[in-house]
Amino acid sequence: MAGDVTGLAGLLYEFGLLKRYKRTGWLVAGVRDPESIAEHSFRAAVIAGMIARLEGGDPERAAFMSLFHDTQETRITDIPYIGKRYLKAASNEDVTADQVRGVPDAVADMVSGAVGEYEAKSSLEAVCARDADKLECLIQAVEYREQGHQNVQGWIDSSLAAITTETGKRLAEEALSTGTLEWVSRVLNGD
Repeated sequence: MAGDVTGLAGLLYEFGLLKRYKRTGWLVAGVRDPESIAEHSFRAAVIAGMIARLEGGDPERAAFMSLFHDTQETRITDIPYIGKRYLKAASNEDVTADQVRGVPDAVADMVSGAVGEYEAKSSLEAVCARDADKLECLIQAVEYREQGHQNVQGWIDSSLAAITTETGKRLAEEALSTGTLEWVSRVLNGD
């Protein structure tokens, strides 16, 4: 058991890198201090739970998959889409298998199962989690645009095109028609 715990502690430190690693696509758009991968994954998990609930799925499962959907980037980094055109990265399932080697089987199966289900889009919850990933990117692009970054329309367009659930599409349209701070005015006005 001690070896398993040591491996698990190492995995936790490795996943902690996601708090420091930045989403590199935003650098291409001119964002000097973009969100971290962990920040993206947190909001994607929140969105995944919401979409899954409204689509009739299990919100906890969708949120759970979202928490692990980019953990492979501790090893392969966040390769921007333009870079993926020239690079052949290992599959997320293969990276995850390497990451969970040496941790308790129950944990390895849990993480590998979540990643495999997400990548295969083999459940409603996986589809909702994938939509959440795209919707989070769209929302982040809108926020960056409101902060003065004008080179984000491509992220908005590609994210919008990739969303497949009706709830995800409706949320995307609402996000595009709502100012990022409109909620503050509603709160202050007692709405």
